[in-house]
Amino acid sequence: MSSVEVSKERTLIGHKDCIYTVTESPYEEKFISAAGDGMVVLWEICGSENGQLIAKVPNSVYCICPINELKQLVVGQNYEGIHIIDILQKTEIASLKLTKAAIFDIHYSDGRLYVGTADGVLTVIDYNTLTIVTRIKKSNKSIRSITSNRNHLAVGYSDNFIRIFNITNMEMIHELDGHTNSVFALKYTSEGDLLLSGSRDAHLKIWDKTNYYHLKESVIAHMYTINSIDIRSDQHYIATCSMDKTIKIWDGGQFKLLKVIDKARHGGHLTSVNKIFWSNYKNRLISCSDDRTISIWDLKFNEKP
Repeated sequence: MSSVEVSKERTLIGHKDCIYTVTESPYEEKFISAAGDGMVVLWEICGSENGQLIAKVPNSVYCICPINELKQLVVGQNYEGIHIIDILQKTEIASLKLTKAAIFDIHYSDGRLYVGTADGVLTVIDYNTLTIVTRIKKSNKSIRSITSNRNHLAVGYSDNFIRIFNITNMEMIHELDGHTNSVFALKYTSEGDLLLSGSRDAHLKIWDKTNYYHLKESVIAHMYTINSIDIRSDQHYIATCSMDKTIKIWDGGQFKLLKVIDKARHGGHLTSVNKIFWSNYKNRLISCSDDRTISIWDLKFNEKP
């Protein structure tokens, strides 16, 4: 088991409203944030503390999705649709009006976009032509989270279910009902054999995909909603964040708690931590919050004999 040393490298400010998401960019040393102020900003992880505005939309942005090979970004504008942004030029190159509902998650895989909205509709879009392939509605409740591995698409709903689709033909093949509240966070391990889920019920659950998504572990992980899950690139460590204002670090093999990052001990966030992103660049962990700040964390792991 490891011990963890936590160092907060810096705090980034500039957004004028709750920051809902942070994610990777096509440039390893940079990341992207989006917020309730409609601003989408490109930041340097270890360089300048001044972000570059790459897009501004009229409504809140809950989710963004980088298309790294094209150096493009898909921005979900609530109650409207998606905007395709050229990150380098900081210009909009296309848009698609989709919905009058809030857009809670966007996922990209093998030339297709998967957009989940508050009306329970999963919209599948051909990214090359920006045409709708299909719309799937399995619930009247919101879709809150989407992820995929090589052959499955996992979708988390506010009716407490995780629904697994065959990514080739979009037929539903499993319905997982282990949570007792909305499923806000989903993440496959790099090998795709385990699916991690986090919910408004504050539980972290680990599903064994190789065994028909048998529930392998269930952990009471936080006091309140788990908003986001990410896994370090070596798969040894898991990070979760919550409405309870904390970030927690877990052992990726035994799913044991290693460290709690909070305001009192580490200068953490004042309010709900909405999203975390574990960058490959120097393994920095990046978090954002309702407190309108972004934190960059340097975590050092010391293996115990």
